[in-house]
Amino acid sequence: MAGGPSSPAGLDGLTWLPARVPGTAAGALRDANLEPGDLDSQDWWFRTTFEAAPAAAGEELVLCVGGVATLADVFVNGELVLRSESMFASHTIDIGSRAAGRNELAIHVRALRPELATPRRPRPRWRTRLVPDNSLRWFRTMLLGRIPSFSRGPAAVGPWRPVWLERRRGLVVEALEVRPRLDGADGVLSVRAHLRTLGGPLPDGVDLEVDGPSGRHRVSLRIAPGDGDLTADGELRIPSVERWWPHTHGAPAMHAVRLLVGSRTDATIDAGRVGFRSLASGPAGHDIDRDGLSVHVNGVPIFARGALWMPVDIVGLAPSVAELREALETVIAAGMNMLRVPGFGPYEGDAFHDLCDELGILVWQDLMFASMDYPFEDEAFARIAADEVRDVTRRIASRPSTAVLCGNSEVEQQVAMLGLDVGMARIPFFDSVVPEIAASAGLDAVYVPSSPFGGELPMRPDRGITNYYGVGGYWGPLSDARTSGVRFAAECLAFANIPDDEALAALVPEPPGEAFVHHPRWKAGVTRDAGASWDFDDMRDHYLGVVFGVDPLQLRHDDWDRYLELSRAVTGEVMASVFGEWRRSGSTCRGGLILWLRDLVAGAGFGVVDNRGRPKTPYHHLRRILAPAAIWLVDERTGGVIAHVANDAPAALPVRLRVSLYTDQEIPVGSGEERLEVPPHGSATRDVETLIGHFVDAAWAYRFGPPAQDTIVASLFRDGEQGAELLSQAFHFPAGRPMSVEPERRLGLAAAIGPAADGTIRLTVESRRLAYGVRVHVPGFAPSDDAFSVEPGGARSIALRAIGDRARPSHGWLTALNLAGQVTIKGAMLNP
Repeated sequence: MAGGPSSPAGLDGLTWLPARVPGTAAGALRDANLEPGDLDSQDWWFRTTFEAAPAAAGEELVLCVGGVATLADVFVNGELVLRSESMFASHTIDIGSRAAGRNELAIHVRALRPELATPRRPRPRWRTRLVPDNSLRWFRTMLLGRIPSFSRGPAAVGPWRPVWLERRRGLVVEALEVRPRLDGADGVLSVRAHLRTLGGPLPDGVDLEVDGPSGRHRVSLRIAPGDGDLTADGELRIPSVERWWPHTHGAPAMHAVRLLVGSRTDATIDAGRVGFRSLASGPAGHDIDRDGLSVHVNGVPIFARGALWMPVDIVGLAPSVAELREALETVIAAGMNMLRVPGFGPYEGDAFHDLCDELGILVWQDLMFASMDYPFEDEAFARIAADEVRDVTRRIASRPSTAVLCGNSEVEQQVAMLGLDVGMARIPFFDSVVPEIAASAGLDAVYVPSSPFGGELPMRPDRGITNYYGVGGYWGPLSDARTSGVRFAAECLAFANIPDDEALAALVPEPPGEAFVHHPRWKAGVTRDAGASWDFDDMRDHYLGVVFGVDPLQLRHDDWDRYLELSRAVTGEVMASVFGEWRRSGSTCRGGLILWLRDLVAGAGFGVVDNRGRPKTPYHHLRRILAPAAIWLVDERTGGVIAHVANDAPAALPVRLRVSLYTDQEIPVGSGEERLEVPPHGSATRDVETLIGHFVDAAWAYRFGPPAQDTIVASLFRDGEQGAELLSQAFHFPAGRPMSVEPERRLGLAAAIGPAADGTIRLTVESRRLAYGVRVHVPGFAPSDDAFSVEPGGARSIALRAIGDRARPSHGWLTALNLAGQVTIKGAMLNP
């Protein structure tokens, strides 16, 4: 890779760096320990050699280019074979007559900055502050890496998708469409294949075979021969098919599809895997514009929860399947069941969608149009954009994980917030062209033209689909999560979430204990909205005062370490509180997607997972409230404290619900218990005082005197042969969170490591008094739960997973928000 001239001549005089493909210029510079700078300001060349003889008779030699960012020329042996104007376009080029044994491939990426300055283009009807140069609207490239507020760079430049050669012989698959659907209890698979032969006779038959949890089924397809090609089509019915579910609500059943070509099965064509499910935007009569999005899978309403997906590596943009799987398994473990691929980033590849199908994660797919007034009146631009939509919808059409296709991100909101006529944002490309292309592709997904969307103004939370920051960026009270009447939050709860000390030490290598929240390297990872006089550190500090009743500035001045721990905790507690409101019975909300899952760079970014893929403290708060089987408490003031129980699973859940009340965070003053069976895909609610059997002013709302209890614990147990299993536990503090710190001897907190029957490493934590916000610190190991509380006189058992090649932990300790100092973890498994 090198920066240089605008033609292949003279390339040998340049200085070249090794580069990985798929990859970007920024990735190659990072590997060489060089700063990327403004990659859009100059030309870049990628060059390699390859061995390939010319195509023989009955052969084709094709060069496949998955995608180059952004304005690219491709040369084979000095000859221009492709000019591409879209980062998102893929190409197939016949080079059979150009190959010459030893060949050179050169990809020239033309500088984008001079093209942005071209004065001949019409002015937009509105301007967005998302990007500094609205001329980007003319170019089909991602905005990520070009957004100063949260993604300053580097920009993606280069062959970010694979580039490969195919030497084709015999049978060639020109097109293959596989479309599953449900017909009552049966699954029906429709297939249409266009096959071509390179010499030799056409096959005399094509069979369709499906193999999976519903058994193996096979049918012969109809054949329409042509001149050297044929079309095969037909349907296969699978009686009582196993349905695909999001992982929170059932098993994501997948079926393998193959085409068997020729009477002697001369060739087998792998047609991928499909899942059979129905999908709707709500019950009969549901109107997204009015009622919001309510995803129904197989007739069951799904509380959709998750986050906006960010690339695993914005510099390389080419994670391995193993890296993708690890990132998506983090989503599963958090109880999330939906990811949104946002309109300012790249489209994900087939590996991402394959894994979402397999793991049972719903996908909200934005088209990559965000905030700007795109020039669809320009014929060339409109043609490129339509081709992009055709490619995207074709790739995701047959996937059970595909739940929502969204035309753009924030175009309608941008127009409305500028005080312009909202009708200006109702653009025919999004209102009619995209849905027509999607229907032609056979896409079975909910379509919305824009997000936010619905109502007279798209920003209103109680209509349609909203971006909700009433709690968060707009500094509203926690009660706003209920009073605003949110229907579906396609974005929400953006906070400057602080990573753990290990990540901070690498970010800002200052002396231990030194406060560095204003260090430039810290601030580089904190988002600040364009034009705002505050950043998201300031907003987190606001809620630190609201939730914990402390002065953030004074606390940061006096006790930096405690400031960090409370700051880590507060964003998680706020997120859990909001989702508790939205998930409860009686809520109008049918889902929320956090902005966003994973940080792009190190620091206190929006991610609940840091840039290394390690969960931050808020992740664990979310994991508990979003779990398929969960209990949480909602304070209704004079209406009492209500325990909410959710069971997303397809089978009834027999449980034992226990409520315990304590005073002085240790002394029992009341309890109640009930056995109940939560219905499949159902929920239950119980009043705490009804469970106890008498009025105790559980919420301390009437305030006839001091609170009779300062701690309420609701526990959900499943009884079995091995004893009682704690499924979920929730805490509520009517008189406020326990903010005083206590020494170890008074708290009675202890922990030990030992092996479990399943071969895992288990950590058991016990406490005589309430232990609030317990953090687990075992170097080289990740806890399955963290930032949890321990009931007075109770215990918690969690698993420890090795990070890397660690076999056994060497040492460890606990901290807690109401503990002075730390507690050493003990156990025979610890290495001496």
